[in-house]
Amino acid sequence: MSKHFLLLGAVLALALQGCTVSRLHVRQAQAIVAETTPPSSDCSGADHCARPSPVLAAAEQAMAQSTPDHPQHIVTLLADSEDALAARINLIQAAKHSIDVQTYIWDQDDVGQLVLDQLVQAARRGVRVRILADQLFSFGNLALLNRLARVDSHLKVKLYNPTFHDAETDPAEFAAGIVCCFMKFNQRMHNKVLLVDDTVGITGGRNYQDRYFNWDGDFDYVDRDVMVGGPAARDMAASFELFWHHKRSVPLTRLRDVNQYIRRHPAAPGWPAPTFRHPERVARLEQDAQDPLWLHAHLLAPAFHTSQVEFFSDLPAKTDAPTRRHALDFTHHVMQLVASAKHEVVLQTPYLVMSKQAQRIFRTMHKRPDPPRIRVSTNSLASTDAFAVYALSYKHRKRYLRDFGFQIQEMKPHAEAAEEDYAIANADLPPRLAAATGRRERYPGVETRAMFGSRGKRNRPAPLIERGLRFGLHAKSIVVDDSFAMVGSHNFDPRSDHYNTEAGVIVHDRQFANAVRASILRLTGPDNAWVIAPRRVDVPVLSQVNQAIGDISEKLPLFDFWPYRYATSYDLKPGCTPMAPSDPAFFSCYEPVGDFPGVALSFKLIYTRLITAFGAGASGIL
Repeated sequence: MSKHFLLLGAVLALALQGCTVSRLHVRQAQAIVAETTPPSSDCSGADHCARPSPVLAAAEQAMAQSTPDHPQHIVTLLADSEDALAARINLIQAAKHSIDVQTYIWDQDDVGQLVLDQLVQAARRGVRVRILADQLFSFGNLALLNRLARVDSHLKVKLYNPTFHDAETDPAEFAAGIVCCFMKFNQRMHNKVLLVDDTVGITGGRNYQDRYFNWDGDFDYVDRDVMVGGPAARDMAASFELFWHHKRSVPLTRLRDVNQYIRRHPAAPGWPAPTFRHPERVARLEQDAQDPLWLHAHLLAPAFHTSQVEFFSDLPAKTDAPTRRHALDFTHHVMQLVASAKHEVVLQTPYLVMSKQAQRIFRTMHKRPDPPRIRVSTNSLASTDAFAVYALSYKHRKRYLRDFGFQIQEMKPHAEAAEEDYAIANADLPPRLAAATGRRERYPGVETRAMFGSRGKRNRPAPLIERGLRFGLHAKSIVVDDSFAMVGSHNFDPRSDHYNTEAGVIVHDRQFANAVRASILRLTGPDNAWVIAPRRVDVPVLSQVNQAIGDISEKLPLFDFWPYRYATSYDLKPGCTPMAPSDPAFFSCYEPVGDFPGVALSFKLIYTRLITAFGAGASGIL
C-alpha cells in the first residue's frame, strides 16, 4: 500500500508540476488587470503627499552625513510591540518614493488588514509599493489577491516559491510537493524586511499577524525587530532586488488559481475599507504613529547613533546551491559571530535544535581552557506552539548542558514581562474587554494556519493547567561579548541553517549590544522562566545507572523511551537569589517542577514523547 501511495503521489506531483499558466491566459489576465485598475489619486507633489516624519528625517540625515569611509546610522531596537507597529505605520505614511516589504506570514486579522490598507493608500498617492510574501503562509485568499492585483498600478505583489504555481495549497498538493520535489518545496523565504525610500528599514522576527504585536488576546509572541536608517538600508534594497527578480518570486497573474479567478471575475473588485475587530485599538495606534512627541520619545530618544551596521541575507533558493558559501551569507556570518566569542554568548531562539555545524562550534568552545559563558533563552513546552520541535530540544538536553555548557532558561507561558508589554499594547481597550481577550472559556491556544496553509484547521499548543493569556517566544537575537549583537529572522536550528532564507542586522556597538542583552535577560528571571538543570543525585548508584541508560537511549535514532531524563525544570524558591546551576547552593534554592511544568495531561504530552523517541531524523525540517 505504501508503494502504491508513493506512486500515486509521484503521478499527481508530475501532473501538477506541468500545469503552468499558458501565455494566452497570462495575457488575458494582464489585460483585465490593466483595464480595471483605477488611476491613482492626483498628487502633484514631488514627495507624493508624504506625511512629515521625524523618523524618516533622522534616517535621511544619517544617510546624508555618511561617507564610504565613515558611514553613519541611526538604530532603534524595537522590543516593544506597540513601538514596532507604530514605526511601520509612520514610515509607510512618510514614504516619498518607494516601499518594499518582504515577509513569511501575512494574515488578514487586524494587523494584517491595517498594514495592507496603509500600503494601498501609499500606492494610491503614487509611491511604488512592492510586496513579496512566502506563498505557503501568506494571504491564501483568491478574492483578496484579485483585489490586490487591481487596486493600483503602483502596487505589485509576488508570492515566493508557490506550490505547483498556485496561491493556495491544499493537502493533496502539499503531499505531492513532498513526494516530487522535497528540497524545492521545503525551502521557504523566512526574511522579514520593510524598506522605505532605500533609506530606512526594519528587520527582525515579526510577521504581519496579530500575535506578533500583542493584539491576539489569546496567544501572543514576545518578539524583537530593529530599525536602521543609513547606508545599511542600501544593502537591504540590494537583497530585496535579488529576491524580487528571482524565478521563484511569481506575479499574481502567473499563479494558476489567481489567474483563473481574475479571468472568471473580470469586473473591477474595488478595495473595501478594513473591518477591524478592535477599531479603537487601531485608532490609538495610528494616532501614536502620527504624533511627533510620541515618535521622539519611543523611537528617536532611545536610538543609537553608530557607524558599523551590517545587513546580511541568504540568497534566494539557497537549497539550489548548498555548496556555494555566498548563498548562505547570513547563516555563515551568524556562525562566525558565535565562534568568535571570548567571554559570553547570550542567545535567544524559539527553537533550540542545533545543526551539526552549530554543535561543532559550541563543543569546541566548551573545550577551551577558559570557555565563554553560554546563556540561552528559549521556549518551554508550555509556551511554544511548535511542540514537535520542542521534543527534539528536550531529547538533547544532556548534550546541551554537559557538552556545550549551556545555561538554559525556558520561558513560562504567563511570563510577567510579557504580560506587562501586552497591557501597554492594549491600554486603549476598556478594562472589561481587555480582560476578556486574555481569559477565554477554553484552554488558550494559538489560532494558526494549518501545515497546508489553510485557515480551516487550527494548530494549538499543549493545554495548560492554569488558564489565562498565554505567551510564546519568537525573538531571534545573539549578543557576543557585550560588543556586538544580531537581531534577525534566523532561528538557531537546522531549518534556518540549511533550508529557509534568513536575514538580519548586526550592529557593532557596545551600547546597542547591552540593550539587546538586557532585553533578552529580562525574560530569564524567575518570574518569566524556568531553569533547566541536571537532576539532583539522591541515590548515587541508582542515579548513575539511570544516567547510563539515558545516555544510550538518547543516542538511539529510534526508541528513545527512557522517561528519567538527565535534566529537568526548576523554579526559584521564595526568598532565594537567582544563581547558576553550577553554584553549590543551587539545589537548596531551586525546586524541581517536572519536565513539562504548567502543561496539563493531554495528547500533546504523548506526541512530545513519541517525537522524542522517533523524530530524530526529522530535526532538519521540523
